[in-house]
Amino acid sequence: MSSITEHTDVINARILAVSEDKIQGFVREPFARIAELSGLPDDLVLERICSMLAAGTIRRVRQTLLATSLAQGALAAWKIPPERLDAAFDFMFRQDPFSGHVVIRSTDSNTAGSEYRLWTTIKVPQGFTLEGHAELLRGKVGAEKVVLMPAKGIFALGVGHVRRKTLACGDKASAPAEMLKTEMVELSSLEWRVLLALKREFALEEIQPHPWVQRAHEADLPLEVFFEVAEALNEKKIIGRFSTFLEHVKPSASGVRVTRFNGLFHWAVAPGWEHKAGSEVGRHEILTHCYWREAGPEFGNVNIMAVAHGTDKSWLLENKQAIDKHLQACGIPTTYTNVFWGGRSEIKPSEISPLVYQDWLKSIR
Repeated sequence: MSSITEHTDVINARILAVSEDKIQGFVREPFARIAELSGLPDDLVLERICSMLAAGTIRRVRQTLLATSLAQGALAAWKIPPERLDAAFDFMFRQDPFSGHVVIRSTDSNTAGSEYRLWTTIKVPQGFTLEGHAELLRGKVGAEKVVLMPAKGIFALGVGHVRRKTLACGDKASAPAEMLKTEMVELSSLEWRVLLALKREFALEEIQPHPWVQRAHEADLPLEVFFEVAEALNEKKIIGRFSTFLEHVKPSASGVRVTRFNGLFHWAVAPGWEHKAGSEVGRHEILTHCYWREAGPEFGNVNIMAVAHGTDKSWLLENKQAIDKHLQACGIPTTYTNVFWGGRSEIKPSEISPLVYQDWLKSIR
């Protein structure tokens, strides 16, 4: 693979430092905005994004949604007999469009919940239930038990793997993270038309100026109407970010890795401290995700969870220790903490359409 398709190339790194997670909300000309913020010509940015997508360095380009507002969601931990673990992983990844992240995790020692090896994220469209979906999957894969952990609050949600390579241990924002509440929003048929056109991944030939023109045509709407509806959805806090997603799980064709380790950090704080603890944890720049989730007694009553990625396990642990010390300095008592390390993993966008869910139910039963 040519070096100009790797994330380590100087120009690509400038682009990715912006395009991974700095284009927040809906933007009418997202590629032009990436060029503006990276200080590079528009044509060069388009050329490099195309090259990285074709080479697999970037695995997808898409407009993300804050799907917690559109579908019930949860982190799910699955207790599965070891001999069924790989088959269960394959089913979740290949046959369930409502499972997003699919990860086999382990702990460094036998601790609370360590027998739960398979972790997934689930989104279930409106009109259906998380519990029903989980029970259906449990029967399909032969799981002994599943623990569902819906998000009660979101403190950090972004990628930025290239940007995070330049961080110092313990770097944090100047203020605590704000908590985004997870509240369901009902959409009109017009809004769904625009939303479904917005969220589809960009094919290679669509990486060009004015990328929404064809999407407006797909939605059978004038471009200005498409823009107005998309911007209204943005005001409703349904739109996430426009992002180029790096392939950060597998090495590139030439063996270059974006990350090697990912840690799911757990903390248990006393009831009433969740908001403050999440805000203080979530301000740390190393974290790609930070949530308030109730895991229950099988996981030591953990209620704050966060994810960090890196190429050095010891460096991730040093950052975890820096967060621990920060919580102590803030006077936030923790009763338990742990790290679940990611191994085999796959990531795909979760489907959120009720119509797609109905069709899937017919095909799977």
